[in-house]
Amino acid sequence: MNRKGKSPFDPKVFLSKVNGGQGHHDYRKGQIVFRQGDPADSVFYIESGKLKKTVVSEQGKEAVVALLDAGNFFGEGCLIGEALRLSTVSALTNCTIARISKADITRVIHEEPAFAELFIAHLLARNSRVEEDLVDQLFNSSEKRLARTLLLLANFGKEGRPEPIVAKVSQETLAEMIGTTRSRVSFFMNKFRKLGLIDYNGSIEVHSSLLNVVLHEQPQIRS
Repeated sequence: MNRKGKSPFDPKVFLSKVNGGQGHHDYRKGQIVFRQGDPADSVFYIESGKLKKTVVSEQGKEAVVALLDAGNFFGEGCLIGEALRLSTVSALTNCTIARISKADITRVIHEEPAFAELFIAHLLARNSRVEEDLVDQLFNSSEKRLARTLLLLANFGKEGRPEPIVAKVSQETLAEMIGTTRSRVSFFMNKFRKLGLIDYNGSIEVHSSLLNVVLHEQPQIRS
């Protein structure tokens, strides 16, 4: 939201001033930001990098429930009374993250309308994504779920063209995300590559034609 006579709102600049600019931290690939069961006392904003959110059941089974990109908030459950973290968040790549205490973010939501608007937009987008994920799990085949996940990882549908998935997301992680086995993921990944829908050599490059799988259209083999 632009206010008359003021420059456009920049969340990074704004967050750099919260808590005296002391809440910014660098995380190495594989480093844990917080664990399931830790006290929930702050919200985080991803300035750069990618992270994954996992949940472990009482039986010890782990599932990847979300991948998080730069520009995302996470840990906002503390604002609705969540006393303990319900998931573990760890870095998929090297990351820079701003930590905002519950007290600070509650204050700035009330005092800074532009920040409140940004944060509400994030919550609405997150809620929509959760609903889409639920429908995906309930009604779609594992092949379609994998195609949708790859498109989301490549930021398909955002401004610009799909970008390579730079973070090395393993087939085990993809299998956990879509609720199937690694062997099924391997089968579909090879199928997508042979059809010319993706390329991968160190990183995965997703082509727009992969959307055909999600839309139930029959993809054509590239000549």
